[in-house]
Amino acid sequence: MYEKEMISASPRLNAIVNRYEENAAKAAQLAQESLSRYQIPAELYGTYDVKRGLRDADGKGVLAGLTTVSQVTASREENGVRIPEEGKLLYRGIQIQDLVDGFIAQDRFGFEEIVYLLLTGELPTKAQLADFHALLSEYQILPDKFKSGIIMKMPSDNIMSMMEKCVLSLHAVDPNPDDTSLDNVMRQCLELIARFPAMAVYSYQASQYFRQGESMVYHRPDPEKTIAENFLTLLRPDGKYTKLEARLLDLALVLHAEHGGGNNSAFTVHVVTSSGTDTYSAIAAALGSLKGPKHGGANLKVMEMFDDLKQNVPDWKDEDALREYLRRLLDREGFDKSGLIYGMGHAIYSISDPRAELLKTFAEKLSVEKDCHDEFMLYANVERIAKELIAAKRKIYKGVCANVDLYSGFVYRMLNIPTELFTPLFAIARIAGWSAHRIEELINCNKIIRPAYKSVSEPRTYKMLGERED
Repeated sequence: MYEKEMISASPRLNAIVNRYEENAAKAAQLAQESLSRYQIPAELYGTYDVKRGLRDADGKGVLAGLTTVSQVTASREENGVRIPEEGKLLYRGIQIQDLVDGFIAQDRFGFEEIVYLLLTGELPTKAQLADFHALLSEYQILPDKFKSGIIMKMPSDNIMSMMEKCVLSLHAVDPNPDDTSLDNVMRQCLELIARFPAMAVYSYQASQYFRQGESMVYHRPDPEKTIAENFLTLLRPDGKYTKLEARLLDLALVLHAEHGGGNNSAFTVHVVTSSGTDTYSAIAAALGSLKGPKHGGANLKVMEMFDDLKQNVPDWKDEDALREYLRRLLDREGFDKSGLIYGMGHAIYSISDPRAELLKTFAEKLSVEKDCHDEFMLYANVERIAKELIAAKRKIYKGVCANVDLYSGFVYRMLNIPTELFTPLFAIARIAGWSAHRIEELINCNKIIRPAYKSVSEPRTYKMLGERED
């Protein structure tokens, strides 16, 4: 504390802070002065039939590519009419429910098997799976002095930013970083998949130590453990966890591993890969996409909303109070006044999100082990009541359902995972899908992705410097 007080009192530091604030004010002024030049009248998007967010009016989405990696469906067409149905998620043509049932029935962890399936297109044999696990174990150790030279030197409170930095830094230690041949890219992707857990947890530990003044504990990954087990081992000071904890985290990774080529981060991988750039640049760009609160940070908003709910509705079993709280959210009167009930609704799914259904079942089991079943029932009741309220108020033709974010944050909190690692956990899972999409783009497409933009600016006459008004 004494050292911090001395630094804060430093005249040089005060001068730097003042200069920063002055420059920030000038930048803000420039932003406000240029605002009108950026604004585009909303009606022009309709005039020129521009699909905002690359989505049609009915929400189907503009077809921008083809993929064999995964499929997301929530409706069928009969006689030209779109009919909502139970949501389906398929990895390489296999239903996610069947994949989960398969490894659960045999009391196995599933994430490594799913990674193999997504990367190769086939389910592994027992021998192939053992070899694959051994290969990932070989790759999971970070390069020599990476923790001290990259992670500890400039820690950040945002772990996603740290992971972007780590990924780009791996380019410098890769003996063949810019080779985009299939063999080399597969090797790079496998290394990244194996190293993501350590990069995330070590970055968090460094942030806690250097920026929060907390203790820092670094464990080495255990080559005998799965990615889910190693994440918990690296994160917890004692490295201990229950079987159910590890199984549920493994399931969460499986459910978040991939979700079609049109989601923002996967599409980012396709776009950046099409330029011919290296693997590290493409994956860093995907991390930047996932970091956004409209994409990977959604479960954080769910947790914030439930924290607010608990303050306003102390009796979780009071359904009338719950209903009134949720009504106020829809009327933009409560929480962040966005008009949203976070965790409800999805761009594609309408009747059900298969990921949410699976995660909900196992979340209830963990809630019993953790002695917090009442809180699980709070989530389940919010899901049930929110469906009724949203359907009545919004009159959504396709229906509304809970999405996976409603329960994922609750699961992570039961696992005592810090909120700072919620989105990085998403990345630890989704790197599998990103890798598959990068390879798919390299194999099938040889053109840079370049959609058209129409200029709607008016012609203007150039003025000499002395003729411009102040």
